[in-house]
Amino acid sequence: MKSSTLRWLSLVETLAFCAFVSWYVWQLQASHFFSWMVFPVWMLASFLGHGDTPKTMGWRTDNLWSSAKRSAFAFAPCIAGLCVVGIILGALLRPVHHLFVPRHFVGYMAFCLLQQVGLNSYLTNRLLEVTTSPAAASLLAGTIFAALHWPNPVLVPLTFIGGTAMAWLFVRERNIIPLAVGQGILGTLIWWAFPVAWHHGMRVGPGFYAFHPR
Repeated sequence: MKSSTLRWLSLVETLAFCAFVSWYVWQLQASHFFSWMVFPVWMLASFLGHGDTPKTMGWRTDNLWSSAKRSAFAFAPCIAGLCVVGIILGALLRPVHHLFVPRHFVGYMAFCLLQQVGLNSYLTNRLLEVTTSPAAASLLAGTIFAALHWPNPVLVPLTFIGGTAMAWLFVRERNIIPLAVGQGILGTLIWWAFPVAWHHGMRVGPGFYAFHPR
């Protein structure tokens, strides 16, 4: 097939996947919970069909040090900014011990790793096939990532900024490990820095509206 046809097919596939994620968030997880199994099957089929390798998907350790350094330079000001915001919003008076319960912390870090697979190993890679522009692919990935966090007023703008930055870092270094760690740190700080009444326990979709703080 012509390269233009392949790009269009990649675009259709990517938009269909994102639409299914949104459908799951807003409806399927309540009515057909186990439909989440479509996600790994879909991505695995896509990885095989597009000829992805561990290196192109960012599942590697050979450049871990260089990617960690580059990521640290990007994450450091974000971490500092969230700490300042937290202090201003009175976060020092809010309990944080539950955030570091081993089961909760390990589970959240694993979730961040899975999000990086979806955001970068899949979404950013497919958008690069469509646009061939790292900047455009990163911006589109960040926009879609933010849209999937609707209607959370805290997460939508922050995931746009973070998603775009992480996609750009992925394009530069092709390693999701430091990105997953950085996302875990930032996510924990966001939960701490902003009042629960604002972020509703970091919920999105209908869960945002159904949230009731204890």
